Amino acid sequence: PMAFFWDQIRRTGHEPQETLLAVGQVFLPRTNFGAQETCRTIVETEVLRLGYYIYGWRQVPVKISILGEKANATRPAIEQILISNIKGADEETFERELYVIRRRVEKAVAQAQISGFYICSLSCRSVIYKGMMLAEQVADFYPDLQDERFVSAFAIYHQRYSTNTFPQWWLAQPFRMLAHNGEINTLKGNMNWMRSHEIRMASSFLGDLAEDIKPIIPSGSSDSAALDAVFEVMVRGGRNAPMAKTMLVPEAWSNSESMPEAWRAMYSYSNAVMEPWDGPAALAMTDGRWVCAGMDRNGLRPMRYVVTGDGLVIAGSEVGMVPTDESTIREKGRLGPGQMLAVDLAEGRLLHDAEIKDELATAQPYAEWIEKVTEISDAIEGQPETRLHKGEALRRRQIAAGYSIEELETILHPMAEDAKEAIGSMGDDTPLAVLSDLYRPLSHFFRQNFSQVTNPPIDSLRESRVMSLKTRFGNLKNVLDEDSSQTEIITLESPVVSNTQFKRLVQAFGDGHRVIHCVFPAASSPGALRQALNRVRADAEEAVRAGAGHVILTDERADADNIAMPMILATSAAHSWLVGRGLRTFCSLNVRSAECIDPHYYAVLIGVGATTVNAYLAQDSILDRVERGLLDGVSADRAVANYRISIDQGLLKVMSKMGISVVSSYRGGC
Repeated sequence: PMAFFWDQIRRTGHEPQETLLAVGQVFLPRTNFGAQETCRTIVETEVLRLGYYIYGWRQVPVKISILGEKANATRPAIEQILISNIKGADEETFERELYVIRRRVEKAVAQAQISGFYICSLSCRSVIYKGMMLAEQVADFYPDLQDERFVSAFAIYHQRYSTNTFPQWWLAQPFRMLAHNGEINTLKGNMNWMRSHEIRMASSFLGDLAEDIKPIIPSGSSDSAALDAVFEVMVRGGRNAPMAKTMLVPEAWSNSESMPEAWRAMYSYSNAVMEPWDGPAALAMTDGRWVCAGMDRNGLRPMRYVVTGDGLVIAGSEVGMVPTDESTIREKGRLGPGQMLAVDLAEGRLLHDAEIKDELATAQPYAEWIEKVTEISDAIEGQPETRLHKGEALRRRQIAAGYSIEELETILHPMAEDAKEAIGSMGDDTPLAVLSDLYRPLSHFFRQNFSQVTNPPIDSLRESRVMSLKTRFGNLKNVLDEDSSQTEIITLESPVVSNTQFKRLVQAFGDGHRVIHCVFPAASSPGALRQALNRVRADAEEAVRAGAGHVILTDERADADNIAMPMILATSAAHSWLVGRGLRTFCSLNVRSAECIDPHYYAVLIGVGATTVNAYLAQDSILDRVERGLLDGVSADRAVANYRISIDQGLLKVMSKMGISVVSSYRGGC
C-alpha cells in the first residue's frame, strides 16, 4: 500500500523520494519508556550502519476497546519505522540487508536484556499486522486496514490457538514469511541439526553479513516461528519460496513408483542437503514475488482453493471463508499430500502442483548431481553372517550387558523366528525404572512421546508409503549452497546393520573413520564414568577436527577389567558435544552396542544422535540359538534378516506414534 505510506511520510515532514520504501512493524515494551527509547536507538543505529535513510517513526493507531482483558494487559506499544533505500540498492539486496538489520537488532536487544520487543516485519515487500484477537477484530483493532489506500496484490492471514506454546502477542501469526497450521513433531531434532548447519552456513548473496544472522532460530521460538526462521534464511540465501518449501516440507518421494524421475532427483538432492520438518502442516508462504500454499507429506491439514474469472486466487483451510459469487468461479479444488499451489506475482501466473515441480526440477541438473550419492545398501549385503563371540565368552558378555532369560526368550526369539515383535496383552504394569529395586537398563528410563489432541499419529502399516528409514551420512555441506558438492554422501535404506554389514560399512569408510572405545576401568574411583564420557567427547571432537568423516563408538573392549559405558550416554555425549561445537554435520556416529536388543533401545540410540546401530551381541545371541536348534527351520542368515526386519518395523511404529515419517528428522530429537 505505497500510497498510504507515502502520505504517512509526508506527515513526518518529509517528501517521499522515488526509491524503494521499507516499513518495519515493531512491538515495544508498552510500560517501560526507557526500554522503548533504547530499542528505537538500536534499530536506528543498525539501519544507518548499512547506509539507509530513516524518514521517522509512526505510532500505529489501535482500538484497544475490542481486546480481551488478557490481551490488553499484555499489549505492546506498536510503532512503524519508515526507511528509504537512499543508496539505491536493488530490491533483492535491500531485502537481504533489511533481514540482516533485523537480526542484528534482535541480538542487540536480547543482549541488553529488554523483554517485550519484537519486529513483526521489516521489509520493502510486506508488512504484518497481527495480535491476540479474533479474526473479525483485526481490521477493527488496526484502523489502517480499513483505509481505502491500503491495497495489496496479496494477503496472508491465519487465526490460530496456542496448542503447545503460551499465548503471546509476538507468537501470533503470520510470521515474517509464512503462516503454519499444524505442529512440527521433529522440532527438537530440526533445531539441533540447524545449530550444526550454522557453522558452515555461508552464501554469496549474504557475503560477510552471514555471521550476523546467526543463530538462525531465536531462542523461545515456537515450532511455527522456528520453521519460518529457517524458511526465511533459505530464501535470503538465494532460493525462491516454492523451492524452500520443497526442501523443508517435501512430499513422500522415496517409495513412490509413479513419480517423474526429474522430481525424484530433485527430492533426492533435497534429502542430501536438509532434514525434513515433519508433522501436520498447511502452509501459506511468500517471498515477495511468489505466494504459495502447500501441504505436508501426509496431508494432515485441510487446504482448499478457489480461482475466480477475474484472477482472484483464494486458498485456505475452510470452504467459503471468503464470500465469493459462485457464478464468477472458474476453478475450485483441494491440495493433496505434499502438493502446492503458487502465484507468480511478477508474471501474473497461477501454477498448479505439477507445473511448480516441473519448473523446480529443471532449474538445476539434479539428476547429474545425485550421481555422487553413494547408495551402499546392496554393496554391504550378500555375505554370510558371522559370530563375534561363542560359548562361555558369549555367556559372560550377555551377563555383563544385563541380558535376562526373559529377553532372550520373549523379545529376541520371536523377532528372529517370525520377523516381528511378540504380541502381548494390553497395559504395562511394570514399575517405573526409577522406582525399581532391581537393575534396569538405561533405555528403560526413557519413555516414548506420542501424538495426541490435534496431532494425529500415522499408521505405519497402511501408510508405509509416506514413511522412510533412509539414512544419509558423511560430511554434510553448506545448506545455502546449490551445487553437486552437497550430494557427496552415503545412503542406506535403514540405520539397522548386522555384524557383517557393519564390517563392510567400515571397509567402505576407508581411512576416513575413527574408532572410540566406550569403556572405563572396573577398578576406578567414583566419577570414573563422568571422566570417561568427557574423554569420549574430547576424542570425538579431535577425530572430526582431524578429518574423520565417520566416528565409530563401540563397547567391544568390555571385559573383566573394563566396564562398558551405557551406549545411550556415550552416543548422546558425543552427539550433543559435536552439535555444540558446530561439528556434527562433518561426521556420522556409528554405534556398536552390546546392550541394545529391542526396537526401543534402537529408537533411543537414534533419538540421541546415532546414525547407524549394530547390536552385535543380540546378533551373536540369535546365531547361538540357531546353532543350538532353538529356532526351528530358520537358517542363520534368515534369522538375522528377520531380526533386522522386526527392528525396522519397530522403529517405524515408534516414529508413527509420534507422527514422524522419516528417520532423518527423528534422529537427534531426544
